[in-house]
Amino acid sequence: MHTDLSDQTVLVTGASRGIGRATATALAEAGATVAVHYGRSADAAGEVAATCGEEARPFQADLSTLDATNSLIDRVVDAYGRLDTLVLNAGVAVPAPMDASTERWADAWSETMHVNLRAPELLCRHTLRHFQRQQPSGGALTRSIARGFGDDGVKAFTVAPGFTRTDMAQDFIDEYGEEHATKDLALDRLTEPSDVASVIVFLASGQADHATGTTIDVNAGSYVH
Repeated sequence: MHTDLSDQTVLVTGASRGIGRATATALAEAGATVAVHYGRSADAAGEVAATCGEEARPFQADLSTLDATNSLIDRVVDAYGRLDTLVLNAGVAVPAPMDASTERWADAWSETMHVNLRAPELLCRHTLRHFQRQQPSGGALTRSIARGFGDDGVKAFTVAPGFTRTDMAQDFIDEYGEEHATKDLALDRLTEPSDVASVIVFLASGQADHATGTTIDVNAGSYVH
């Protein structure tokens, strides 16, 4: 089945590497216009945008800061005239060992909460405001808004990856070995970023709209329910 997203403009946060990079590339291959968000990796984001077609552009925003987070959606809409799908992929895991200073621990905690919790909430809020001014052609936000904004044509899904082969995971693999990382999987290999990306493309296509509000696990069978 061919998936055609040529009528969609999609913002992928944290798109310079890992799952975000694979998702941006897969969406572009399906015809979507992709806004490539990044925090610090400008060169990598530029490479992703270059592979995603002429209309793809990188958008820098430090999601640990309020002003940058608040302005990101408006910048994308100003650039493209619309936004149809928001993929909230960006996340951080800031190390803070037990023997770290209180100041370092507090800084790590603050950055983690701002990027992983506050930024998604704010980006959802600004995107919903935009959606209410625009008839959406399809899309995905987060699970918690599915019922509240279904009348506005908003579909919301949570994609929950398990242990996935990304830069973040590689340190664990290098230290403990791939066999240790795969021992609890039902399948015989680790989840790759492309495995997660294909699910996101499917959800963005509109072919699963009546599954709105659900969580889709992509974890090679490490957790089933």
